[in-house]
Amino acid sequence: MALTAADKAAVVKQHQRKEGDTGSPEVQVALMTTRIQDLSNHFKTHIHDHHSRQGLLRLVNHRRKLLNYLKNIDIKRYRALISKLGLRK
Repeated sequence: MALTAADKAAVVKQHQRKEGDTGSPEVQVALMTTRIQDLSNHFKTHIHDHHSRQGLLRLVNHRRKLLNYLKNIDIKRYRALISKLGLRK
């Protein structure tokens, strides 16, 4: 259920802005998106896992706040990120 170190490193490497970047909004949102997708798949088989669903809602809300922050700071980076992750249609 949790991301392995190799999976996390691959996501970070794909979305980092410069070498060694692990804290930029792009990296954080990408990691959260990966976790959200894993949890969504988890709920397809474990329908009554309400405790994890609460964690999923917290992740979604935190990702939304980071996306709003990025949108207010640099709209070009925001648009590039959502198109790269496929978050909006």
